[in-house]
Amino acid sequence: MMPLWFPLTLLSAFFLATSDATTKRALTGRNEYLVTWLRIVPTLPLFLIPLLFIPVPKLGDDFYFCIFTGLPLEAVAIILYTKALKLSPLSLTLPLLSLTPLLLLVVPYLLLGERISAMGGAGILLIALGGYLLNTGRGETGILAPLRALAGDKGAMCMLGVAAIYSVTSTLGKRAIASSSPLFFAAVYLPLLVLVLTPVALYKSRGELGPALRNGTVEAALLPAVCYALQALTHVYAVNMTNVAYMIAVKRLSLLFGVLYGHYLFKEKGGIVSTLIMLAGVFLIVAGG
Repeated sequence: MMPLWFPLTLLSAFFLATSDATTKRALTGRNEYLVTWLRIVPTLPLFLIPLLFIPVPKLGDDFYFCIFTGLPLEAVAIILYTKALKLSPLSLTLPLLSLTPLLLLVVPYLLLGERISAMGGAGILLIALGGYLLNTGRGETGILAPLRALAGDKGAMCMLGVAAIYSVTSTLGKRAIASSSPLFFAAVYLPLLVLVLTPVALYKSRGELGPALRNGTVEAALLPAVCYALQALTHVYAVNMTNVAYMIAVKRLSLLFGVLYGHYLFKEKGGIVSTLIMLAGVFLIVAGG
């Protein structure tokens, strides 16, 4: 029987890729800080209202440590993420997120004591390899495309930073959920993230809030925001059901969805071989997890 965390993670990957693609479209000619903020603001009612009905678990120092360590890192990551979407093609930057599962072979062991099975580890490596190879469909770039992108592409550099940060915040999030509950964590963490980002977004987009109500920016950010909230909700439930490395590795299937969006919406190119490699990795994770 298929474990529940797997379809939840697939849904999270799909919603994330949809949010990314629609965010990239919304960013055209618009302030990335403002779009980033508008993308996560709708999570406030989605998670604050249930907070009134969620039992408050007994919270210890570990919960507060994870929350207040993860929040500034998460804020930096989401800004870098949006910059990467604006600056570079989806098919060039998103594959770099495949480095996160590789880092998650080490970080969760150090912070949570989680161990990865041999088959699960092989699956993570295949997903990382497949994500790396997503750029080989471009004849002019070849197998070293992601590395070459690092040398001269600002969007790729931003996404590399995101991959490194996510390996830490995903692990801290799992630890905070274990110290509370999935819904309570989401109901606290995401509104606090909005709170942290608000002064940054308002400062960086000063003078643009009024026009944003009239020039379509708010409407353009609505679908990315809804999809972002749904990916967050499915994420917190799925990550509490399995090893964080397994869950994040499967969630990196958002790269495949993202490349498909890039192909059909922005006329970018992707790779079929890398798709098969990543799917093989997912199979190993499910079989060995």
